[in-house]
Amino acid sequence: MDPPNGLIVFGPDANCTLELCPLEWSVYKYRPSLASNVIFIVLYALAMGVHIFLGIRWRTWFYMVFMILGCLFEIIGYIGRLLMYSNPFSFPGFMIQIVFITSGPVFYTAAVYVTLSRTIQCFAPEISRFRPELVWWLFIPADIVCLTLQAAGGALSTVSQGSSQTGIDVAMAGLALQVAILVLFCVLLGDYLFRYFRSGSASALSTRMRIFFGFLSAAVIMILGRCAFRCYELSEGYQDSDLVTDEGLFIGLEGVLVVIAVFCLCISHPGLVFKQSTGSDIEK
Repeated sequence: MDPPNGLIVFGPDANCTLELCPLEWSVYKYRPSLASNVIFIVLYALAMGVHIFLGIRWRTWFYMVFMILGCLFEIIGYIGRLLMYSNPFSFPGFMIQIVFITSGPVFYTAAVYVTLSRTIQCFAPEISRFRPELVWWLFIPADIVCLTLQAAGGALSTVSQGSSQTGIDVAMAGLALQVAILVLFCVLLGDYLFRYFRSGSASALSTRMRIFFGFLSAAVIMILGRCAFRCYELSEGYQDSDLVTDEGLFIGLEGVLVVIAVFCLCISHPGLVFKQSTGSDIEK
């Protein structure tokens, strides 16, 4: 059913509201959950506070900045979804959430890469197949490219009112690149941990270190799962997509996975493991 004359469902000039248009005409075909979005905002604010405290305490500046930026992006994105709760036809709300929620996890992976670089330097760097500096020179620039593509894709999608395939393709390219980089990272991390544990050095690991490795790995796997889901979701576009209109999938595979990953990165904070080092040493 087409909207009557004078009513614009989606785009910068959208004038539909719930009083004027049925919910099925909105881009998501549902009203974003007020409770879940508020919960995610509170959880990200709490996680950001924890990371600020730990970052200042241990002077892990790079790690702290990346985590703060990631949490801020998520908070802004979920505020956008609150705008869509008030009005599911809100174009500013759609634009805010699609750009910021899509891009936020890029900063978390950057924090993970910083942590891995320091981990290799501290624990038997001689058994690693790659130099710790590779993490900085390969993964961080790749993360920047992912962020640029995802943000640009989201922006293009909003400008085109969700009808152009270009914005979707650009965002998918950013997500696909992030998946590929994360898979490569998982392979390198897994190979290093395998060689480290096989060398016998692991016998000296404290419980704290085992927890560190476990939660760091869990965070990476959850972010990887989230990125794979978003790639699959975008493959159908924004219009006439069963995935885009399924809020339960979004909450579970975007919201829950990422927020758990953020708290995993609190537990696997580099300062708690390398606390005997100075802050500048931790991130060398």
